[in-house]
Amino acid sequence: MTEFLILGIILVVAVWFFNKDRIKNRFYPEKPKNLTIDQQFNSDKRDREKEIDRLLSKMGKNGIDDLSAKDRKRLDELSKH
Repeated sequence: MTEFLILGIILVVAVWFFNKDRIKNRFYPEKPKNLTIDQQFNSDKRDREKEIDRLLSKMGKNGIDDLSAKDRKRLDELSKH
């Protein structure tokens, strides 16, 4: 009986250890930071650049034909900023 109790405790600790970030984010979500206008602009710009890079890498060897209509539209919207 005590072997099962010890095994159960070890199992709970192992599950907690490997999921601690997920548990933390669920019960203590990260609060939005108070950013200055410049910091917010730069953050938005980095996000746009990451999305553009993702779409361009998705194009691969075949060019624009690899993108779906939705991705093409999003690439056009991002390129206008």
